[in-house]
Amino acid sequence: MREPIELVESFLKAFEAMDFDTALTHLADDCEYTNIPLMSVKGHEGVRQVLGPFFEPVKENEFQLLRKAASGNVVFFERLDRHLTEAGWRELPVNSVFEVENGKITVWREYFDAPTAQQIHATKA
Repeated sequence: MREPIELVESFLKAFEAMDFDTALTHLADDCEYTNIPLMSVKGHEGVRQVLGPFFEPVKENEFQLLRKAASGNVVFFERLDRHLTEAGWRELPVNSVFEVENGKITVWREYFDAPTAQQIHATKA
């Protein structure tokens, strides 16, 4: 079984590639996903409902992993998520915390500034 930090890195690589089916295989069926400024959902379908519309206009992603740490089954990442849309590249600083049990992510929390995230989908004037 992979170490928690390796599992989370693999999960983020799949999401960066917008391979949602592969990314979701890293999550427990009842994973709790909390988008701190917005909402909390459970399970694969909840994650799809939240992230599907966000990534729909995105043509390409770059997740720059700036810092990472792990203590037991808890993993922390500081990232700069870059999203290419029709309006160009948009950047979103993100901190995330994951809890891993039995080789699956059971808790996933994302911390970011909501107004900055909304700018990702802004169009050129």
